[in-house]
Amino acid sequence: MKSIYPAIAGRLDKEGPFALATLIETGGSTPQVPGASALFSERGLILGTLGGGLLEAEAESRARAALETGLSVVFQFDLRGEGLEDEEPVCGGEAVILVDASPVSHLGAFLELRDSLRSRRGGVLLTRVRPGPSGEVEVRRSWVEEGGGAVPDAGLSCRVEDLETARSENRPVVSRPASGTTADGGFDFLEPLEPLPRLLIAGAGHIGQALSRLAGPLGFEVTVIDDRAEFASPARFPDADQLIVDKPGRALRSFTAGRDTYIVIVTRGHRDDADALRACVRSEAAYIGMIGSRSKVSLVRERFLGEGWASAAEFDRVHTPIGLPIGSITVEEIAVSIAAELVQVRSRLQRNLRLGER
Repeated sequence: MKSIYPAIAGRLDKEGPFALATLIETGGSTPQVPGASALFSERGLILGTLGGGLLEAEAESRARAALETGLSVVFQFDLRGEGLEDEEPVCGGEAVILVDASPVSHLGAFLELRDSLRSRRGGVLLTRVRPGPSGEVEVRRSWVEEGGGAVPDAGLSCRVEDLETARSENRPVVSRPASGTTADGGFDFLEPLEPLPRLLIAGAGHIGQALSRLAGPLGFEVTVIDDRAEFASPARFPDADQLIVDKPGRALRSFTAGRDTYIVIVTRGHRDDADALRACVRSEAAYIGMIGSRSKVSLVRERFLGEGWASAAEFDRVHTPIGLPIGSITVEEIAVSIAAELVQVRSRLQRNLRLGER
């Protein structure tokens, strides 16, 4: 699940006001998982989702009220409908949601979070929730970067074992103090956040553009590389996290491609494709894919092995022709086939890591 926190960091002090709704706890079947968040303005949903439907509609109503009163709240929502009539929720579970009436009050924590993730460092976002005098709750937040040690704010103290659980199991944890429950509003919510897998798209043509639109919502941090400034532009790639105007091969050599890096080579010509591939073929990238026909791939492979630019094993781990074989013809279909292959490789890698395989 892609967190909206890095995206909202740049909005809080420039737009708004906003209210931030976060799914804290669930029981039974629910449309989203703990940590799912949605940002609301007085006009409605701006970013993120709590899964849609009646739960999100109720969260939006509560967010509008919080914007009017300036008071944060915690509420429970029952999704155990008895039937399909009257728009009753039928997921069968229940959820606890926090509505923060003033996320801009925690702008410093969100900016620290964003900067850490941009630097490829993870951490834990600590949210302290305590009951207020009139049914509302008081919210405080702090960002603890990985390797940063103890919680920096004594007012955000939580049980050390809960913090370690959130870090080691990479999942949100509700930490309850000696008194206080999610029902009465007293708890600490610990959200571990890791840098997203990094997708480097070498080539800002039509396929790169279509792939960039797909990859962000799929949970990748997208960097687009092209030596044509008019192509690698914010106007053509509004959702890309980074745009680099440079020769793809040269730019790729500046990255340390580890197992959190996915590389797609779709430049405008065979020469640039080959140079980009030379720059990364011996890296530890989780995925390297290059566009091209089988005849082109055969010629490129022969040259790479003949010149000593790659061993047979190194070249054969490259996904080329790129994408899953779904019969794609159009630009959009090709982008879908590449995106599906990226997700397939990422899922396999995550599964292997959970099983302790390396």
